[in-house]
Formats: sequence, structure tokens, C-alpha cells
Amino acid sequence: MLPKLSHQQTLEPVYLSFLSTLEEGQFSGDIDTRYSARLAQATDNSVYQFLPQAVIYPKTSDDVQVALTLANQAEFSKVVFSARGGGTGTNGQSLTHGIIVDMSRYMNQVIEVNAAEGWVKVQAGVVKDALNDALRPHGFFFSPDLSTSNRATLGGMINTDASGAGSLVYGKTSDHVLGLTSILFDGSELETKPVTLAELENISAITDNVLGQQLFTTIAKMCRGNREQIEQRFPKLNRFLTGYDLKNVWDEQLEQFDLSRILTGSEGTLAVITEAKLNITPLPTCRMMVNIKYDSFESALRHAPDLVKANATVVETVDSKVLNLAKEDIIWHSVSSLITDVPGKEIDGLNMVEFAGEQADVEAKLALLETMLTKQLEQEEAGLLGYQVTSDRNSINTIYAMRKKAVGLLGAAKGARKPLAFAEDTAVPPEKLADFIIEFRALLDSHELQYGMFGHVDAGVLHVRPALDMCDAEDEKLLKTISDQVADLTLKYGGLMWGEHGKGVRGEYGPAVFGEHLYGLLEEVKGLFDPQNKLNPGKLVAPKKSGPMLYNVDSVKRGSFDRQIPIQTRNAFPDVMNCNGNGLCFNYSHYSPMCPSFKVTGDRVQSPKGRAGLMREWLRLLEAEGIDVNELARAKPLGWLQRAQNSLKIDKEYDYSHEVMESLKGCLACKACSSQCPVKVDVPKFRAQFFDIYYQRYLRPAKDYLVAGIEESLPLMASAPKLVNAVSQNSLSKWVIKKSLGYVDSPALSVPTLKQRLEGHSSRGYDLAAIKQIPASERHDYVLVVQDPFNSFYEAGTVLHFIKLIEKLGLKPILLPFKPNGKPIHIKGFLDKFARTAKSTADFLNEVAKLDMPMVGIDPALVLCYRDEYAEVLGGARGDFHVQLANEWLLDVIKQRPLADVTDSVSVDNEFTWFSHCTESTAKPNTANEWKGIFEHFGAKLNTVSLGCCGMAGTYGHEAENLERSKTLYAMSWEQTLAKLPQSQVLISGYSCRSQVKRFSGFKPKHPIEALLKLL
Repeated sequence: MLPKLSHQQTLEPVYLSFLSTLEEGQFSGDIDTRYSARLAQATDNSVYQFLPQAVIYPKTSDDVQVALTLANQAEFSKVVFSARGGGTGTNGQSLTHGIIVDMSRYMNQVIEVNAAEGWVKVQAGVVKDALNDALRPHGFFFSPDLSTSNRATLGGMINTDASGAGSLVYGKTSDHVLGLTSILFDGSELETKPVTLAELENISAITDNVLGQQLFTTIAKMCRGNREQIEQRFPKLNRFLTGYDLKNVWDEQLEQFDLSRILTGSEGTLAVITEAKLNITPLPTCRMMVNIKYDSFESALRHAPDLVKANATVVETVDSKVLNLAKEDIIWHSVSSLITDVPGKEIDGLNMVEFAGEQADVEAKLALLETMLTKQLEQEEAGLLGYQVTSDRNSINTIYAMRKKAVGLLGAAKGARKPLAFAEDTAVPPEKLADFIIEFRALLDSHELQYGMFGHVDAGVLHVRPALDMCDAEDEKLLKTISDQVADLTLKYGGLMWGEHGKGVRGEYGPAVFGEHLYGLLEEVKGLFDPQNKLNPGKLVAPKKSGPMLYNVDSVKRGSFDRQIPIQTRNAFPDVMNCNGNGLCFNYSHYSPMCPSFKVTGDRVQSPKGRAGLMREWLRLLEAEGIDVNELARAKPLGWLQRAQNSLKIDKEYDYSHEVMESLKGCLACKACSSQCPVKVDVPKFRAQFFDIYYQRYLRPAKDYLVAGIEESLPLMASAPKLVNAVSQNSLSKWVIKKSLGYVDSPALSVPTLKQRLEGHSSRGYDLAAIKQIPASERHDYVLVVQDPFNSFYEAGTVLHFIKLIEKLGLKPILLPFKPNGKPIHIKGFLDKFARTAKSTADFLNEVAKLDMPMVGIDPALVLCYRDEYAEVLGGARGDFHVQLANEWLLDVIKQRPLADVTDSVSVDNEFTWFSHCTESTAKPNTANEWKGIFEHFGAKLNTVSLGCCGMAGTYGHEAENLERSKTLYAMSWEQTLAKLPQSQVLISGYSCRSQVKRFSGFKPKHPIEALLKLL
């Protein structure tokens, strides 16, 4: 029996008092003290886990001022903060045991774009790719790039001085900051921008902030007085990150002082940056990429300097491990033609070289590079195996998408040891990179570790992620050992351990880099900005005489919590444990299918990462209670009366399980995460497992039983469809259904029914015995149509269209007897019932499969359930039956039957636009191309659009509690896209998506097979 998990780490009294006072004051943002919200913010993209006291979401700069001003009162002296953006840090940069100030929920606006003067003003929470979306119509982009650009915020980029591909040309974030608006520890606002010597002498004219005046004058004097030592000691690297940039704060040529340079790279330890004025770069008119293949990774590294000399904009590299992981991921289908195999050779290294700029200049540079590469290939030099050139922008962007996803793909490595980010952004002079990496590899090999490598060879930055198991205490110790060794190795080669992703907990290595005197200056800077050590304390440096640093490489890690979960439990919930925090599920774009529940709420609890983290804690707490979750899953539920009593207490007695339930209830079960996430975290799978266990202790809502019984009830209801519709579709019944069951807009049964539509038709239903009577020699002329509950009973016309299409293609359709699929049962977590349903249906379909006749289903979500959920619950007992999607079957047909007599008569003027179902587009990303090919074969043009979730997702959109979210999701991308198209051209393959369009846009779209039937 599931126990009541009353444990949660309570807030410290000083924080309770502070938050209570803050809520009663002028703070207009959100204050979240839920244990689930704190857990969701306790991790980033690193191995560390620090549970914050609370999370606050300011709506304005004034809110940040209110919070810091209040915390400056003596009674709240122990209250500390850490500003946070996308949470993509790889070294715990924004983690804290204090209060998280999350800038991403509300402070995410592009304030002003000034194309004429080439600058933009943004709030700190704007996502980098969202900014570029806003700049693109003006012909500009924000050029510093990074692999997490679809979720990393500008505030985070400024605080880590982020950069990535193309930094030799485009520079770091700090090179593009024109001015910052920041809130200091005392709640005062400070504006920083370059100032002249004359302005420094009249500082009161620059700012009336007394603390700000002190910062300008003192730090200017400090940096100028120590200029010689700073120049000598600071490593001369393109990617140099000091934390506090004492070197570039002075521009000697312009004789300007820029205090913003101290803030860029400060990781929130000096101030909370709320707004930024940034310069922007004109979009290049021409882009070309060369993908160069090598016989070894060393060859790729040693060849890099030649590529840099070719004046390339970008030179990126990946090793064979990353390439092979990409080949196993769904992303490979989109890049495989751009990185083709070399016959008889193994590609063990890849350099991606991009030229961007004016067309003539780009073409000239490319020609010189091709000449060099051709010569080296002919002479078998440099380990070259070949190269490919592309000038197609979409192809170039796809290559970068593969490279960016490589970060997460490494986390998908098999086994307990996973490649980890902790010493993976080393920077050395580019000419020393190959020798450095050879020694780095020898270091890792000496510890017998696996690792993957990728990076920016033009800047001397390489990402090396050693594979360790953080549930193993010995591997945790090894992490510190390797960190120390890598820190020493980078110094040996004149480089830095933190060349791109900031320091975070690695501040302990600062003294060795800067020396006693300069490190002392960094401590003075921290003391000037934050004398009470309230802003992200324990990172980079601490004020002098404030005691030891709070955090270091040995700080508490997620693995120390995970190892409290028994290995057999971890194995039973692999998707929960495999989440590595890379945060791709925070993708900002409304047009991405990844996690619609996060997009519509902005709540990290409502994301795959958030849900996996909550489930990990749930498993840990169960173990702390002495409960074996595997035994729990097999246990019988409490009696109805006991469950009812427990349910009545839900709002009165705390149970952490309720917070997990609240998070998982918001999931649409679209399964986008299971393919879009680099480590394939499948939330609907562990969601179903949790539901099954949770309802052993608490009552299920009545609507769950309605969904669970729908497939069994539909054949009976279809015997009297008009009566059922009359009873269920009138206004009184709809009101009762909404109030009692929580369902809205329930669909009406098809009238006439599918059975009635097929009366007198040669393609009426057959039972299995009758099908077996078909002679084996004739079976190749038949197609077996596998029914699903939605199309057969609610949209029977679609099934009839498919049957007629089969006949038009010269084949004989047979409608198989209806067998429940079980998808609705699985979504609601009736796992025992789902297992029985799956076994019964699989046994039937395996019998049919022996006849060697194609079986085809119409609805993507239901067909894919046979492949995914059936395999999960049945294992080997699933058998080897195969139900094809309509497009898969049609591809086979047009290959075998040219159908020239049909295609010759079809008008070429037919044009349609296809909208994909979430499950279909993520599980089978090539589906759009398949439908395109099919329509082209029949003389029609099919356009496709990339959209997010329509908001229906099975029964989700019908549940009253989800109605507003469902509407919002539909409005995000579907509504405006559909409004631009003629309704007759819209084709949608998913039943739930067609239902949503009918509900909110007022017309019923066609399934692609209906359009094909009309073409014929």
C-alpha cells in the first residue's frame, strides 16, 4: 500500500518570515514554496543538487528591487539569492540553498529593436532563439551562439559571458553588451555603460546611486593601477572567462571604462541584471558549410589550424562517439544525406566549417578551401576521407541542430556510467589543442573511462565528457580527482578549465590561475558590490574575511540522493533516473512539439525534467519509508471505503505524492519527450506507473473509469447511436457531464454507423475464420483494415474513405473485427487492465499476421501504441505482428504498382497542407516526407508545417480542468496557421487533432486518405 509521504524539507524560519513580508508588500510577482517547485529548481545541467528555500518570479525590475531592499533589513541578513534564467549551467552556476530569482517566466520581453542604430533592448529572461526570431524580420541576429540557444536566456548568457560556434568572428556576449540595468544588493538600481575619463571625474553626473558611484571610481582605479599585472597574468584566450573581467574593463584606445565588463561573466554574484542593451549583427546574405570527414579524431584536430587559416566563420568538430550516438537518434534522418558514409572507411572525426557573409567573399573562400582539400585528398594527407558542401540554409541549420543535440546525446550512452559535464569546457590556445587533447585522452584512459568529444576547435575549446556513475561513491571521488588533474593540465598548456560554461562551483581553482594578488582584487570587487555576500554566495569568490567558500567541486550532488534508491528500483524506472538535466524540454518555441504542458504553464514542474526529478524524490522517499516500489506495484489497492476516507483528507493532510500527481496530471501524454529528449525520457510511461500505484491509496475520479471503459462500451453504444447522441448531446446532459464527470465537448457517435455504411458493400467486416478461408494464392490482393475506437465509432466516414481508397488502388479491403487497443486505459494508468487488453489484442493480431496479409491502421497514436506500449508491457509475449500506418502501406503500394493509368489523369493543380499529430511527428519524424512522396505520386502537391501541440492529445482537451490550457495551446500555433489556409486544403492524420480543429476553428478537416480518394 502506498504510504502517506509527509516528509518535506521545511523552510527556515527567517525565510518564512521574509517571504510572508514580501507577499504582503509591493511584490507583484509569484512566490512559490511548493516542495515540487523547489525540487524542480534544485538541479541544472550539472551533477549538483541544492534545494532552494523558495522560488520567486519577478514581473518587473521593481519586483527585484522590492525583494532585495527587504532582504537588506537586519532581520533578513541571512536571506540570500541566486538569479536564474534557463537553468542550463553545467557547474551549478545558479543553484542555491537560498531563494531562486527566476527571470524567465515574466521578464522575457524584447523591449525595443533599433535597426537603424543596430541595437536591441531586452529583459534578462528573453531566450536567445526568441530574440533572434524577433530580430530576423529586421535583418539582424544576436551573434554569440550556444548549444542551448532554444532555452538559455540573455541574462544567463551575460552572466556567464557565453559564446559558442563562430566566436573568433562574432566574439563573446560581453563584446556585444552596450549597457546593463542591474539591481544591487541593497535594492538600488545601477545603469552601466562605457564612460570616458572625464565622465569618471564627474561621477555624480553618471549616476546618483551612491553605491554605484563608489563602484565606478574604486574599480576603475583598481584596474588601472594593476594594469601591468592583469595583462601579464590573465590568459590570452578568445574564450577567457574570469568571473570579473579586470582586463577588458578598460579600453585603452578609446580611453573608456566599462563597468558592465565586470558584470558580464559574474554569474549573478555581483548584482541581479534585469535589462540589457545589446548590439546586433546583420544577417549574412550567404552561408556555405563544408563537412569534412577524417580517419581519426586526432586528424580532425590537427587539421583545424589549416581550416582556421581559411578565414572560416566557424570550425566545429565532433568525434566518432558523438557521430555514432547521433546515428542512433531520430535527428540522423535529417542529416544523413549531408554526412554520407565513405565506402570502405570508418569516419572517426568530423569538422564542420562554415563561411558566412557576402556571397562573392564566401564563394572565394570556399573555392580556396576546396582546392586545398582536393589536393590533400589526392595526396592522402591529413587523414582526410572526403568532404561535402551545402549552401542550403535549412541543411546548415539541421547540421547545427545535430551538433547542438550532441550535448544531450552523450547522456544517452548505455550503462550506469554516463558522460558528465564537470571538466568539459577547457580552453587552450588553438595551436596547442591537438597536443592538449592527446594528453587529456591519456589522462582519461589512465582511469579507464569512456568519453565523447566535440567543440569549437577554432577557439581552442573542446567539450570532453568523461562517463561516470554518480550513484557510485568511488566515481564521485574520481570526479574530484579528474577535475584537479584537468585544472592542472589546462594551466600547463596556457589555458583554463572554464573556457565557455562559467566557473560555478569550480571557483576553488581561481587562486591557482590568478595568483594571490589578483585573486585578492577579485575578492575586493565582490566585497564592493556585495559586502554581505547575499548574491549567489559561494560561487567565483567571496568577500575578504567572509569565511570559506560555500561551494566547491565536492559539493552535494544529485547522485548522493539517487544512490539512496535501490538498484532494482532504478532499473524499474529507467526514464526517471536517466534524466540528466540538459533541459531540452524547456524549448521556448511554440512550434516545437516538445512538452506542451511546460509551454502553456511556464512552470518547470510541468516539464519532463521537472517530472523526472519529482519522481526520483518520490522513489527515494518510498525507500526511506522501507517500501519496495516493485512490490507496491503488485499490491492490491485499499478497500473503497479506506480510499474514500484518504481522498477526503487530500486537502487537509500533506502527502508529497499529491505534488507528484499534480505534476503528472498536467502531462498531455503526447510522448514527444520520448523521442525529442536526447536521453529519451518517456514521461507517459512512468506517469502510468505512478497513477497505477497512487490510486491504491486514493479514489480515482469517475472520469477515469469512463475513459477506461470507452472501448468496451462503444460497440454497444453504436447499436443505438441516435439514442445515445440524443441522451448525451443535449444541453442539459452536457451540463451534467461537465459537472459530474468533468468532460466537455464529448463527440457524437457516427450516424450512420460504420456497420450501416458498409451494408451491401463488398468490404464488410469478416471474422478471422472467414479470412482464413481466402486461398493463400489470392491473399496478396487483400488489405486488412485494423479498427480503432475513434475513427470507427466517431468518424466512420474516414474508415469508409480508406476502404474505398484501397478499392480504387485495385485491392480488396477487409475490415478486421474491432479489438480494443488499450491506449486510453494506459494513459489513465490502469496497467493491469492494459496488460490484459494488450495481450488479448496482440494474440489476435499475431494470428492474423500468420496469413501474411498487410494490416493497416488509420490513427497514428493507436497504431504506434502497438509498437511502443505493447512492447513495454508484453515484452517477448507481444509477438511479431506489424500494423502499418496508412502512409507506410501506401509507400509500399506505389513502389509495387506504378499506377500510370491513374496518375496520368490527375491534375497537377491540387495542393494541400498536412498537419501532423504530435506522437506521429516525434516517433516517426520522416512521416511528412512520406506523405509528400505519396501525394506527388498521385499528381498533387503537399506542403507540411511544423507546429506544436494542438492541445487535444486524446482526452486531455475534453477534460474541463484542462479546457483553458487546451485553448491556449491551440492558439499558440495551430489557430493562426490554419486561418491562413483554405479549409479544403487542410489535411490532418490524427483524429484528436481533427476534433480540436472542428471544436475551435469550426470546420472538419480531411484525413489525407480522403484527399487521395478524391484525387483518384
